[in-house]
Amino acid sequence: MDADRPPPRGERVDLAGHDHDHGHDHGHGHDHAGGWWGRLRHVLRPHSHDAADSIDGALEESRDGIRAVKLSLLLLGLTAAAQAVIVVLTGSVALLADTIHNFSDALTALPLWVAFVIGRRAPTRRYTYGYGRAEDLAGVFIVLMIAASAVLAGYESVRRLADPQPLTHPLVVVAAGVIGFLGNELVAEYRIRVGRRIGSAALVADGLHARTDGFTSLAVVLGALGSLAGSDLADPLVGLGITVAILLVLRTAARDIYRRLMDAVDPELVVLAEQTIAAVPGVLDVDPVRLRWIGHRLRAEVSITVAAGLDLVEAHELAHTAEHELLHAVPKLDDATVHVSPRDDAGRDFHARIAHHHVLPGD
Repeated sequence: MDADRPPPRGERVDLAGHDHDHGHDHGHGHDHAGGWWGRLRHVLRPHSHDAADSIDGALEESRDGIRAVKLSLLLLGLTAAAQAVIVVLTGSVALLADTIHNFSDALTALPLWVAFVIGRRAPTRRYTYGYGRAEDLAGVFIVLMIAASAVLAGYESVRRLADPQPLTHPLVVVAAGVIGFLGNELVAEYRIRVGRRIGSAALVADGLHARTDGFTSLAVVLGALGSLAGSDLADPLVGLGITVAILLVLRTAARDIYRRLMDAVDPELVVLAEQTIAAVPGVLDVDPVRLRWIGHRLRAEVSITVAAGLDLVEAHELAHTAEHELLHAVPKLDDATVHVSPRDDAGRDFHARIAHHHVLPGD
């Protein structure tokens, strides 16, 4: 049997080819804490809701993700190139490290680009759920790069505290640092916005990675301003503060990628799915709904209880209706498996034969 052939479709409820017009607006009204501290917390720990506002097809979402990677790579490349020109004109060693840092970190988006391309491949008999998990693997790589940025920033700050060095061309350094900060922050906002919209935790993590690069450039600016004020310790002290900020960003990115790897979802989505199915006429009961992310798309498994008097066609139609309602109600849901169980007034247990296979841990 060929391991790379697509799996056959069974008689399970299937809406393949159904044109879903998911026009949902899930407005999450967040009241951020007022003042500068509230705004700073929103920047360092942006809200990460898996329930996105715009619902597109999986293919279109992958295209959006690839487009975001391409445009952000272009912008980061231009930012680093502008810094490189200033380095050549001034010979500033202080800018050289930041420029190389921005060039190298811009290239870390390439694994995510590859992941989006791989994720568009059709499922096979070996990879029956498809290749969407490639995004999560890219996310792990991005988290490691953010951690490396924090280690590098902390090391350089401690080294400069132990051996302070006067900063050359401080005004030029300020200009180049501002360029680096603005370029990275624009890329960060763009990646995070697109990542949330298409439901890609890896793209959001890459946006946070760009934000840490912006923090590094900001440290260059603040250090140069401190040098202009006559303090050689300003640069390493600011660097230590930036290291702390990067660690906060790392915590957010690592948490989101960890949750994806552990098949975690927003509990509100589970409640929404349960309420949606329970509202379908003919559904008597709903067992706990299971949701999981495969890349930036969701899959669902649910069991419903119906009247025992329904014939096979009626039960199949009811399951079909339940899946249809789920696909329209739950953002990013790509597929759902609906299992139908009869309810017998005589109290017969129709699952007794397999009950011993479903023993929960600790029972």
